[in-house]
Amino acid sequence: MPYTWRTKGKDGKLHPRWHYEVRTWNGKRTKGTGTTSRSETLKLAQREQAKHDEIRKGLRPPPKASDAHRMFKEVSDEYCDWGQAQGGRSGHPWGERHARMRRAHLLWWAEQLHLETLADLTDVLPRAEKALRQVQKLGRAGKTVANYAESLAAFCDWCVDRGYLENDPLRRLGRFDTTPRDTRRPLTTEEIAKLLAASPPDRRLLYELALASGLRAKELRNLTVAHLNVERNGLFLEAAWTKNRRAGFQPLPADLVGRLAEAAKEKAPGDPLLWVPVHTHRYIYADLAAAGVAKRLPGLGKVDFHALRVTFATLLMESGASAKECQTLMRHSTMQMTLDRYVKARPERLQAAAETVWQTMRKPASIETRQSIDHTLRTA
Repeated sequence: MPYTWRTKGKDGKLHPRWHYEVRTWNGKRTKGTGTTSRSETLKLAQREQAKHDEIRKGLRPPPKASDAHRMFKEVSDEYCDWGQAQGGRSGHPWGERHARMRRAHLLWWAEQLHLETLADLTDVLPRAEKALRQVQKLGRAGKTVANYAESLAAFCDWCVDRGYLENDPLRRLGRFDTTPRDTRRPLTTEEIAKLLAASPPDRRLLYELALASGLRAKELRNLTVAHLNVERNGLFLEAAWTKNRRAGFQPLPADLVGRLAEAAKEKAPGDPLLWVPVHTHRYIYADLAAAGVAKRLPGLGKVDFHALRVTFATLLMESGASAKECQTLMRHSTMQMTLDRYVKARPERLQAAAETVWQTMRKPASIETRQSIDHTLRTA
């Protein structure tokens, strides 16, 4: 019967991810790392245990020794083909960028670890950790190092699930610190006005749409005239190119919808709704400079095109929208993602909140309260 647990770090705090242990088909015990949810980790462990139970009962064939001699390139190509067909969330294909990076990372691993066959993955953990330390020494961000590690770890998990490998050789690979080196800051309303005033008309409309919808550059780039719905005041989003791989509808201000429709009236339904540059950062940096808006402020972070999405989330919360409404409009799977990654607390609002608390504490007490205090002091 599988079970789950969490370990503590040197600081005594529990690690966010749960671990699990199952008994394999040949009687050995193997451990794995699950998610931040205990129930999800237990379900994962139960599925893993069920698979080994089926092998032990003869309902599923055990991993074949012959698979260990299959060429790594052949199996990694099979894995990538599977991913581009159904490897994403809910059986959707991988995104184009994810698929490209996954192939590149596996090729890098093959070169770094001299992987010719699957058998070369046996006891590969020390060599893999050494290769990742070399990436760290090159000054790569923790998120980049974690992406390299996840590429090989996910491939090994897939091989175990397919029966190509008996055990996951990277099951004891530790996590990496993925804290961003730099953060994005939301624009103030004054900075937004300056940016829009200094931008050419085509980019001004693009910035307005990004600020009013929170759509990412790739999502904006995939919008066509047919996605604009004037009657419902919004945009239809397709699962094929949204990051969460879900179709949806993004409401927009009626005024903005009218101007988008006016700009697209001479276009065919399949034409791009707006021109979105490939290198968005180059253009927004130039427009920020023309507007006199600082690209980076010490202690607050930087402004780039994706910061427009951060601005959208922050303004949503400041406008009085509920946390659930913010999560829905941001199209996040969890509220934690919205609040932790995108909604920012502005220093001026924190200062105002501190002042409000101070003034509340300094309000004169009521007559009844003062009389109660005096009575307490006399009888003490």
